[in-house]
Amino acid sequence: MKTNIYTTTFESPLGRITLGSTNKGLCLLEFDNEKRINNHFNQFKKYWDVEIIEEETSIITTTKNQLTAYFLNQQTTFDVPLDLAGTEIQLKVWNELLKIPFGSTRTYKQQAIAVGNLKAIRAVATANGENRISIIIPCHRVIGSDGSLTGYGGGIWRKQKLLELETTQTKLF
Repeated sequence: MKTNIYTTTFESPLGRITLGSTNKGLCLLEFDNEKRINNHFNQFKKYWDVEIIEEETSIITTTKNQLTAYFLNQQTTFDVPLDLAGTEIQLKVWNELLKIPFGSTRTYKQQAIAVGNLKAIRAVATANGENRISIIIPCHRVIGSDGSLTGYGGGIWRKQKLLELETTQTKLF
């Protein structure tokens, strides 16, 4: 059975974001990086028979509205439905990321412990990097044990800006 992924873009204070949704929920929120976006679509094809359609859905409209409020510091949580496709470890890591509160950070080691396997730090870091729903699944809230801002698919500078937004209540719009 075909899974339609509806896509459009959103102009954020941190650059263009590509959004994608199925009929079930948001499946893609990625900063403007063609290589990463193509990789995400290739990953979807492992789980779904995908057809990509450029069209804005109600899920995408809701996401845009919530992102706008987030960047204006008027919203700290998201309630758009998500449609996740991934390996068992990816799904575990992504669901654990959703538990990191706004304005908080967690180390990769803490994230590995939270998913139940301290020895899985590298697997956790890899799953974080493969997160297809940036910001909403807040992989930007995971930092190095020394407090450094390591690894972020959207670029370290964006990770820093997102953390600043969440901890200083600075408006980015």
